Amino acid sequence: MDASTGQELWSSRLATSANATPMTYRSPVSGRQFVVVTEGGRPAYGTKPGTRLVAFALPAEQR
Repeated sequence: MDASTGQELWSSRLATSANATPMTYRSPVSGRQFVVVTEGGRPAYGTKPGTRLVAFALPAEQR
């Protein structure tokens, strides 16, 4: 979301469920902002097994 307008800039679906609250950070070198979340599934819930850390960022020209 754009902090000044509230406009949605991007959205995506995860391969499995999110297991934690997303975290955001800004690179001190490039100034680029990233959103990171862990995802993972459980076969008992009908989702793919495994856990991974996924990071997202808008293309550099959209900052």
